[in-house]
Amino acid sequence: MKTIRIANGQGFWGDSLEAPVQLVERGPIDYLTLDYLAEITMSIMQKQRARDPRFGYAHDFIGVMARILPACVDKNIKVVANAGGVNPQACSAAVAEVARKLGLAGKVKIGIVAGDDIMGRLDELMDQGILLEDMEGGEPLSSIRDRVQSANVYFGAAPIAEALGRGAQIIITGRCTDTGLTLGPMIHEFGWASDDWDRLAAGTIAGHIIECGAQCTGGNCQVDWKSIPDPWDIGYPIVEANDDGTFSITKHAGTGGRITVAGIIEQLMYEMGEPQRYITPDCVADFTTVQLAQTAPDVVRVSGIKGRAATDTYKVSISYSAGYKAIGSLVYSWPDAYDKAIAGDAILRRRLDALGLTFDTMHSEIIGAGALHGAIAGAPSPDLPEVLLRVGVRGTSKAALERFVKELAPLGLNGPPTVCGLGGGRPKVEEIVAYWPALMPKSAVTPSVEVFTA
Repeated sequence: MKTIRIANGQGFWGDSLEAPVQLVERGPIDYLTLDYLAEITMSIMQKQRARDPRFGYAHDFIGVMARILPACVDKNIKVVANAGGVNPQACSAAVAEVARKLGLAGKVKIGIVAGDDIMGRLDELMDQGILLEDMEGGEPLSSIRDRVQSANVYFGAAPIAEALGRGAQIIITGRCTDTGLTLGPMIHEFGWASDDWDRLAAGTIAGHIIECGAQCTGGNCQVDWKSIPDPWDIGYPIVEANDDGTFSITKHAGTGGRITVAGIIEQLMYEMGEPQRYITPDCVADFTTVQLAQTAPDVVRVSGIKGRAATDTYKVSISYSAGYKAIGSLVYSWPDAYDKAIAGDAILRRRLDALGLTFDTMHSEIIGAGALHGAIAGAPSPDLPEVLLRVGVRGTSKAALERFVKELAPLGLNGPPTVCGLGGGRPKVEEIVAYWPALMPKSAVTPSVEVFTA
C-alpha cells in the first residue's frame, strides 16, 4: 500500500509563522499545505490589488518560502498554498524572485491555478441568465451589483492535481476549497479517478480535519484542555494517507499538543452543515460514515468513509459593501462597576438621541457580567472588580458614525466615575464587507493551470 505524508502549516492568514518551518525541519513530510483564505480575506486582497497591481495575495507566504524553500528542494517537499488570493500571478512572481535570490534558479517549478476571479465577468454571466442568487435569501446579484467588491469561484482539487502532474513543486492557487489543498496531492499520487466518490470523500475529509492547523492537535480544544502537553510548542497536523482511502492523523514526535478521537471529532464538527451532504466541487462527502480509532499515542486512524457524485455547480464567494460600523469600549472599575457601565451606556444613548443621530443597529454589551451567556448567566455580582462596556453601531451614514466615535470618549470625564481607559483605543469607522454566497454552473468557468521554472 502506498502512503504519503501531507502536513498543514497554516489554518488562516495570520497563523503561526513558525509552524511551516517546523513541519519541514522536524521530520519527514511529502507535502506541505498552507491555507490562507477566508471569505473576508478575498475582499481585503481585492482592495490591496486595486491600490497596487503588484499586491492582492498573502505576503506572509513569501517570507515563509524564503525560510523553507532550500529545505523543500533538498528534501523534495512539495508546497500547495492558496496564498495567491486574487493575484496568484504576482504571488508566483514573488516566489520565483525568492528562488533566484537563494541561488535556486532553474531548480524550482512553480504552478499557478487561476481563473477563479470572475469579478470582471459578472455582467456577462448575468446577461447569460446566471443570476448568482444569494443562497440564503434568494435575491439576485443585480440587487447589490453596484456594491460588489470581489467574486471568486471555489475550485476543487483537480487543477492542483493537474499542476502536480505537470511537475510543479510549488503550487499557488487563488480561491479554492480548503479541502482541495490536501485532496489534490492524493489524486495525483494515487491516480484516483474523478468518479471514485468514496476515495475522493476520504481525501476531502482528511483535508477538512487538518485545514485549521493546530485546531485538530489540541489547539482551541474543549476536551480536557488544561492537560494538553506543551501547548507553547504545539505540533501541526500531518495526514498519513493511503491509496485505499484510509488515513491517519498524527504530528511530529516531540512536539506539544495532543491528537485524540475526541479532538478530531471537534474538528469534524467545525463549519458543519448537513453531515451527510458535505458538498465540495470534487464530491459529496458523508461525514456520518467516518470511523475513528486511536491506534497509538497521537495517532488517530480514519476509515469507512463514503461519498457521492459531485454536483454540476461551483460555489461562488462574493463580497459587497454593506455600510459602516464603529465599535468602542470603556473599562469601568470597582466599586459598582456594572452599575457604572449601565449608566454610561444610558447617558451615551440619550446624547446621541439629542443630536438626532440614528443608526441601523446599536448594540451594547458588558463584558465580564455575563455578556457571552446572556440571561442564563444570572444577575451579575455587585462586587465585580471591573467590566468592559462595548458599544457598536452600524449604518449607511459615515458622518453619523464618526459623531458616535466623538461622543464615546468624553464619558471618561463627563460620565460615571472610574473609567480606566478606552478599551482598544479610540474606535474607528470601518466599512462593512458582507458575504454573498451563490452557485453557478461548472460549465460557465474553467480553471487555468500554468507551470513555469523559476
